[in-house]
Amino acid sequence: MHMQSPIKRRKTRQIMVGKVPVGGDAPISVQTMTNTDTCDVDATVAQIRRCVAAGADIVRVSVPSMDAAEAFGRIRTQVDVPLVADIHFDHRIALAVAEKGADCLRINPGNIGSDEKVRAVVDCARHHGLPIRIGVNAGSLEKDIQKKYGEPTGEALLESAMRHIDILERLDFHEYKVSVKASNVFLTLDAYRLLSKQIDKPLHLGVTEAGVFRSGTVKSAIALGMLMYEGIGDTIRISLAAEPEEEVKVGFDILKSLGLRSNGINFIACPSCSRQEFDVIRVMNELEARLEDVRVPMDVSVIGCKVNGPGEAKEADIGVVGASPNSLVYRHGEKSHLIPTAHLVDEIEKMVRERLRQAEADKAARKQRDDDSGIIARG
Repeated sequence: MHMQSPIKRRKTRQIMVGKVPVGGDAPISVQTMTNTDTCDVDATVAQIRRCVAAGADIVRVSVPSMDAAEAFGRIRTQVDVPLVADIHFDHRIALAVAEKGADCLRINPGNIGSDEKVRAVVDCARHHGLPIRIGVNAGSLEKDIQKKYGEPTGEALLESAMRHIDILERLDFHEYKVSVKASNVFLTLDAYRLLSKQIDKPLHLGVTEAGVFRSGTVKSAIALGMLMYEGIGDTIRISLAAEPEEEVKVGFDILKSLGLRSNGINFIACPSCSRQEFDVIRVMNELEARLEDVRVPMDVSVIGCKVNGPGEAKEADIGVVGASPNSLVYRHGEKSHLIPTAHLVDEIEKMVRERLRQAEADKAARKQRDDDSGIIARG
């Protein structure tokens, strides 16, 4: 049973980042950022492909120089995922990557320089149909705003964001999204809540420089989870000192926990105790590693004993209740069959793969029916 999320999302204007809609009624997209040297085209392409395999909807690539812009163009030809070009200060780089196939420009208009340079970037974005991402960070606020507030506050981040927004609005450019990131959970919450009351543009959520994998994941889950529960947020990036594909996985896990996106398996597993009939931790680690490639949504429950096992299994697509020597399998809430407890990982993987094949066959059959219906209608 898949419980419907109670979250009512804030209504925002929709923009397109390549083929991915952001805002409006579009699913909350998950993005990440490469950490390779952009000029190393092969390494960057390989990393982007790993991120796509993990489910990334959008990938951001830093473009700090004209050489990097040239490399960006070569990268663009080798991947299909929408690419955001991350640019700071130099408007010439923005113009270059727009010509080379960028799907979005991450550049703060107030930091580009003269009005002429800003207009050139905006006109270029308009010509190519590209949105702009305004990205405000607590650690790099304008000096006058720092002086005014004394320290980063939600109001300070809001004022900085509105300064950049006003520039685009005066130029009649409305295809943009905004982020107001901080490394502090409460500052992040304050800034996004304030901004969401001021504009109807899509918001890019993130806790910047969240930290290493475990603590950064916790910090991001708390901040982004609270905001998305309130209906705030249209696209997310989990900023971790970890490989970018790990950011993608964490992002989807947060969305899955809120019932906002499905991307692969939602594992339900007990924390294990002395009642367990098998090594739950080992089994779950092996299953997660083996089934990382699965993108079809499904709930898989693996419980180590019969105390909580049946209740959880009845709610899952595939549920296993641990016992010795054989564990009981539930399918779609009904008792199905017994499997050897000593071979749980192999048996559960086999059931998941069978369900995948059935899902693919059902999808092909639906497509064939739709095609046949179209032929009959045209005939």
